[in-house]
Amino acid sequence: MINNNKDDNLVSMKPSLPPFAHLPINRCNLPPVIVGSLSFQHHPTALRIDGIDELHKALFRGLDTRQTHKQRANYFMDYMIVHFRMENLQDAGLMSGDKNKRSKADYLRILRGWLFDTDSREAAVLKSWVESRFGLLARYHKGELNDYASENYQIYLQERSSGLYATNALEAQIDLLYSYCQYELALQYEQNQRLPLYRGVNKIDSYEILKRHDKNQAVVLMNNINSFSRNRERADEFGDYILEADIPWQKVLFYSDLLPGLFNGEDEALVIGGVYEVKIIF
Repeated sequence: MINNNKDDNLVSMKPSLPPFAHLPINRCNLPPVIVGSLSFQHHPTALRIDGIDELHKALFRGLDTRQTHKQRANYFMDYMIVHFRMENLQDAGLMSGDKNKRSKADYLRILRGWLFDTDSREAAVLKSWVESRFGLLARYHKGELNDYASENYQIYLQERSSGLYATNALEAQIDLLYSYCQYELALQYEQNQRLPLYRGVNKIDSYEILKRHDKNQAVVLMNNINSFSRNRERADEFGDYILEADIPWQKVLFYSDLLPGLFNGEDEALVIGGVYEVKIIF
């Protein structure tokens, strides 16, 4: 695992999160420069999206009364159906006779789109959501996003806009998905615990490496949302190298068995980005 003797030196790096990787503001309880910092990886704390606790007290009261993970997952999905009127979209503002299929896009479709293709329109929606809620800028979507005037960036803007257009409060749905995921993880782990997660990669140099200690350990600026596996053997199937990182569970948006029976496969976790210390396994 990662050598924690270097924690003090790593946390003192200035700046930990480069200015070009974050917005000045966000919609959670900590500023972007902290959320995406290396110090957050080593000293995590709760992340709360603005307004969720106040607006959705009924959700968390209901979750508190359910004894098993499956019962809570079913309650969460039922709450989403009722709150967002998913089975009666006219109550949510859909006009009678409207054939716009985007109104039926929901958080489950966004997850499926991401799991199928991390450069899809649904993936652009998730990257945009992370920008809005946590203030961490997307670094890659079908190509690097270093230049706001580039064709790649214009494609990203178009796809995130079309992905959100005429949908049923899609970003608010993702807010609740993240908040429910955090509720479940808080039942399993202590605040300072981190999860060993793995990411298969083909080219180490394609990542934004901020500092290289040696060939096996580096500080990397990740995209603002990333897929990791909780299973090292599965991660090995997706690249010639493995990035191993101790991820604060507070930065996990979703994991594959959060909603039992719906998303099986690579034992995947969707991780909010920023700066991470990683171990490179050849």
